[in-house]
Order: sequence, then structure tokens, then C-alpha cells
Amino acid sequence: MDSACQGHDHPGRGAARRAAGRRTVIVAAALAAAIGTAPAARAGGLSFHDAVTAAWTADPVRVELSTNRESADARADAAKSWFPGGPVVSAQYFDDHFIGSNIGYTTYQGSVSVPLWLPGQGTATTRVAQAESATIQERLNVEHMAVAVRVLEATGTLVIAQRRHALALSMLGIMQRIDAAVGRAARGGESPRADQQAADAELAASRTEIGLAQEQVDAAEAALTTLLGRPGLPDILSYDARFLARTRLDTPQLIEDNDPRVRAARRGVMAAEEGVRLARASFMPNPEIGVGAIHEGQYGSPWDNRVGVNITVPLPSEARNVPMMADARNKLAAANSQDVQARRMVRVELAQVRARLDAAGTTLGSARASAGALNRRADEMERSWQVGETTLIEALRARQAAYNAILALNAADVGWHAAIVRAAIASGMTP
Repeated sequence: MDSACQGHDHPGRGAARRAAGRRTVIVAAALAAAIGTAPAARAGGLSFHDAVTAAWTADPVRVELSTNRESADARADAAKSWFPGGPVVSAQYFDDHFIGSNIGYTTYQGSVSVPLWLPGQGTATTRVAQAESATIQERLNVEHMAVAVRVLEATGTLVIAQRRHALALSMLGIMQRIDAAVGRAARGGESPRADQQAADAELAASRTEIGLAQEQVDAAEAALTTLLGRPGLPDILSYDARFLARTRLDTPQLIEDNDPRVRAARRGVMAAEEGVRLARASFMPNPEIGVGAIHEGQYGSPWDNRVGVNITVPLPSEARNVPMMADARNKLAAANSQDVQARRMVRVELAQVRARLDAAGTTLGSARASAGALNRRADEMERSWQVGETTLIEALRARQAAYNAILALNAADVGWHAAIVRAAIASGMTP
């Protein structure tokens, strides 16, 4: 505490402080009203559900996964064809003129053949493609869940930033009035220079706080607008304890089984199992069957025409089959590992969500009590400064402590609503 500010002031100085104190208390009411209901830009009619829908529409990952699913569906349809590959056309021409004998031997030969499915290979190929399509569909659900979480986080950041900016403006009004009152008292010789310096410093700090708050607002708005593909502030503050009761957090096993990440991992296991079946069905290269024709003639003889059937059967080889089966089994092992990890991750996340809800409720109650007490203390300190019983520096410190407490309250309030929405997302509900 500055020694120059201690002690009682003479009547002229006390009158100046009383005038400044009356103005300060009036403006302090704005900060007092901010407890629990800090001013912030409203959602403008944009519900959280609509915001998630907008973000989902603008999500580039959704387009990528949708294309992958369409490709898997197309592969499943293609696997239903009669043959595993396209026909093979071959043609040969033989003539003894090229070797100089010039006796007149000439042969034209051509064939058309198609590959054949091995037993069970076509069905296995179709099932692999269908399983991949189902896996991608679950991955789309996972991405949708991730988009909802990103929208929630971006919205919470913007709401807190807007509340900080609004409170900073209110604080600036208080500091401007205090600085003006102290300046008039200092010019009249009724206030020490230390008070003027303290008021000037707090005024500069308030302006700096506004600049920092505005920067946070601009950055948060840009991030949210980019995520949504449109401007707007989703409403997350309407989700309260009544909505929390519908989140089914008391059925963790059901939530775990229905979580899209667990379902996607399970679908991945099924796709890998179908891949093993396909590898077993592909125990050898595909045989080919076709028809061929020969048209040939020789010197002094009529042309000879022949038609026949040709069959090509490649034999199995460990050099080909062992790596193929090993790769299929490795993919199945990886899929099983991801399934276990996904379930563990969801269990841990559900525990974290429940813990966050409990902590958010406790923090909100404590922050509300702290903000109320510190704001009342700041008012008392200002009234005490008004009558000359407290130094200006102590009153300013009390007001700054109240300001910080209200900021903490706003963060706790937004955090509590966000925790409820996060619980709804985790439980599979669409807020």
C-alpha cells in the first residue's frame, strides 16, 4: 500500500471521492448484474442442432467419407458380375516369308477367354465390399460426433470471449469515471499524485483488457464461422439440468455399445474377417476359359479352319498364398486391437464426462458464491474510499478481484452448460 494514500482526507478531498464513489457504485451495478447473467451476444435463433447440421454440411471429411462409401458400394455391385475380370483377346499371325523360305505357310490364330470365380470367391468379394461400406458409414457417424464436439468447443470459446469483452467495457467505464474524479481532485490539490498514477494505470490496464478481449472475440468468431460455413452463435445456454436428466448416463454399457466409435471398430473387425475368408477362397490364381480359331494354309493345299476351346489353370503357390493370408490375418489382428482400444477409450471418456459434470456443477456454485462475495466487498471498499476510510489502491484492488471473479463465474457457467451438451453427445443424443 502506498504510504501517501493512507490516513483520512480533508473535507474537500472527501467530497471529490464521494462524487466519484457515487458514479462508481452506479457502474458497479452493471458488474453485479453480470453475476450469472453476464452480457453476451445471443444465438440469434441458431439452435445447436442447426449449427451442427451446418457444420456437417461444410465438413470436408464428410465429402471424403461419402465418396469412399460410394466406391465401396460400387465394388460390391461389381463383385456380383459373372466373371472376376474382363475378357482377354489374343491374336497371332505366322508366315514363313519372314524367315526367307517363301514356301507359303500362313497361319491366323485368335482366341477369347474370360477368368472364372473360384468356389466362394465371388460371394466373399461382395461381402468384403459390403463390410467396408458399412464400416465407412459408421466412420461417418464418428465424424458427425466429432463435428458436434468441435461446434460445442468453438461456441463455448466465443461465448466466454464475448462475456469477457462486455465485462471489460463495463470495467473501462468504472475506471474512466474514477480517473476523471481523481484528476479533478488532484488538480484541486485534494488528492495525492499517487492516486492519479494508480487511476491512470488501471485505466490503461482496462483498455489493454478490452483489446485482448476483442482479439479473443475476433479469433473465436472466425473459427466458428469457418466451422459452420456461415456466421452465427449456436445456443448452448438453454441446456440445463432438466435436459441432463434425459442423457441416459446411468446406462454406460448401452452407451458404450451404441457409440459410433465402438460400432465403427466392430464393423472394421467384421470387414477384416471377411477379408480372411476372401483370402482363403483365393487359394490360387483365377483359371481362364475361352474359345479359339485357327485359319491356316500351305503351298498347294486348301485353307484349313479349326475351332477349339482353351482352358488355363494356374496352380497354387505358397509364394503367393502365404503372404496373402498373412496380410489378411494381420489386418484382422489390427482390427481386433482397435475394437478393444475403442471400447476402452469410450469407457474412459464417459467417466471423464460424468466427472466433468460433477466438477462443473461444484465449480459453478463456488464461483457464484465467490463472485457475489467479492463484488459486495468491492462495493463496500468503494463506499469506504468514498468517506476516506480506505485508500484508492485498496478499492481498485477489490474491484479488480471482483472483475476476475465474475470472469471465472462466466467461464464456470458456460462450462456447466457445455458439460451438459457434451454429455448428451457422448450418450448418443442429438442436442
